[in-house]
Order: sequence, then C-alpha cells, then structure tokens
Amino acid sequence: MPYTYTNSRGQAYVLHRRVTNPGSSKERVLHYFSRETRPEAIDQVPAGYVVVESPRTGLPLLKKA
Repeated sequence: MPYTYTNSRGQAYVLHRRVTNPGSSKERVLHYFSRETRPEAIDQVPAGYVVVESPRTGLPLLKKA
C-alpha cells in the first residue's frame, strides 16, 4: 500500500520515486508527491527523511532529518 500523506487542508497525496539518468553515468533518484497513484508509488518514506508541509501551498515535501 503506497505511503499517503493528508495535509492540513484535507487533501491526500501519494509518495512516488523515479530514477533518472540525465545524460551522465550517475543515476539521480527523485521523490515527489502526487494526488494520483502511479506505478512509481512507494510504501514508506526513505530512511533519513521526514515529511513536512509547505506553509503557503500545503504541498508535502521530503526534508532530510
């Protein structure tokens, strides 16, 4: 079951992970929240991160602990 975060406005967001390779040999891991569940959805917050909420928009963000 994907990790879901409900913000202070009552909107539910699902955490996703995407691995990209922007033209170099090093892979980059992107974590993002979306209102829709997609195939990249993950079950838990990555180790060393916490979920915080943007005060202005209410969008959840990952922050290093």
